[in-house]
Amino acid sequence: QVQVVESGGGLVQAGASLRLSCAASGRTFSTFVMHWFRQAPGKEREFVSAIGWSGTASYTDSVKGRFTISRDNAKNTVYLQMNSLRPDDTAVYYCAANVGFTTATTEVTYWGQGTQVTVSS
Repeated sequence: QVQVVESGGGLVQAGASLRLSCAASGRTFSTFVMHWFRQAPGKEREFVSAIGWSGTASYTDSVKGRFTISRDNAKNTVYLQMNSLRPDDTAVYYCAANVGFTTATTEVTYWGQGTQVTVSS
């Protein structure tokens, strides 16, 4: 069993930055690929970014160049640095842990409860 807890969401203006954190406990953190998904109002949950144990990262096209994912295996924590935020980044952001990389919500094993990010124009 793995527990995943996000923090760091909030309300910001367009162009601002936020850093989300995700703390995982339970099974060995380094064995998991850590993901961020998001769900905007009225839309399906979508993949944002993921990072493997060695630091290899992937991003959805809409956040490339603006978001940076990182992980600290010693602290069992993954981060999502979000810069140049836009109103269409507004969503609930979910951290997820999975043994392998995936962009499909149906394949994710462990989810956090989500943290709200709201970007005003």
